[in-house]
Amino acid sequence: MDLSNLRELIRIFEQAAITELDYEAKGVRIRLKKERQPGVSDISLQRVSPPVQEQGGAGGALEANPTVAHGEASAVRERAVSEQRPVISAPMVGVFYRSPSPEVPPFVQPGDLVEEGQTVCIIEAMKLMNEVRSSLSGKLVEVLVENGEPVEFGQPLFVLEPVES
Repeated sequence: MDLSNLRELIRIFEQAAITELDYEAKGVRIRLKKERQPGVSDISLQRVSPPVQEQGGAGGALEANPTVAHGEASAVRERAVSEQRPVISAPMVGVFYRSPSPEVPPFVQPGDLVEEGQTVCIIEAMKLMNEVRSSLSGKLVEVLVENGEPVEFGQPLFVLEPVES
C-alpha cells in the first residue's frame, strides 16, 4: 500500500461513524481505532412529548401516533416542553431497520416494555449492521422513523414512557 492510499484510508476512517477498522491486503495489516470521547454514550437520551393525532368518530378522542414521518422528527424534538418523555436516539448516521431481516418481526413494537441493554433496532453504516441497544427502560410509545429510512446522529428513533417499578 502506498502512502497516498494510506492517507485516503485514514481520511475516510476519520469521517466515518465507526470506531475501529482492520484492513489487510498483500501481507500488510492496518488497524485504525478511535478513542470514544468522554461523556458520549452509544445512545443519547432526550426528553420529548409525543405527537398527537386526532381520531375520527364520537367525541374526537386523541391518540398517540405510533410512527412519525421523517420530516416531523424536528417537530417532535420541539414539543419537548410538555410531557417530558425519554427518547432513544440514533448513535450514528446510517439506515434504520426495525428488524434483522424483512421476514422477521421488529425488535420492538409500540406497547412493548423495553429494558436497558435490549436491542431496539439496527443501523446500517458503511455496509456494517450495528445493533442499537437501549440505555434506559420504559414502555415504547412511538416509533419515529420508517423502516429503511436514513437517520442522522442524535435523531430521535423511539419515544418511551417511564414505567414505575
